[in-house]
Amino acid sequence: QVQLVESGGGLVQAGGSLRLSCAASGRTFSSSAMAWFRQAPGKEREFAAAISGSGGSTYYADSVKGRFTISRDNAKNTVYLQMNSLKPEDTAVYYCAAKRYGLGYVSMGPLEYSYWGQGTQVTVSS
Repeated sequence: QVQLVESGGGLVQAGGSLRLSCAASGRTFSSSAMAWFRQAPGKEREFAAAISGSGGSTYYADSVKGRFTISRDNAKNTVYLQMNSLKPEDTAVYYCAAKRYGLGYVSMGPLEYSYWGQGTQVTVSS
């Protein structure tokens, strides 16, 4: 059974940093693109960052570009999101997502991702 488990969320002051982790289990994910999405209260879920199966390609939403970095360690079946220079508008539940086996290319549409974690709360105070 495929499972994605996020960790690393919390409360941080504006300008601070957090590192989110997403541990995948159930199969090897090195052939699957993975991504981070986020959902703020009262808003739709939005794309934040994605990384290809090999880790060679990444893609970011304009709102996080230059501040967030997505990476992965395929030996550990884990994807990370390093978040720097955090802003109050980054406050949201952050979700890890993975594509089906063999779909290694990056994309930003949530419907293209088949597996989702339960989310981790990130709160940035002003």
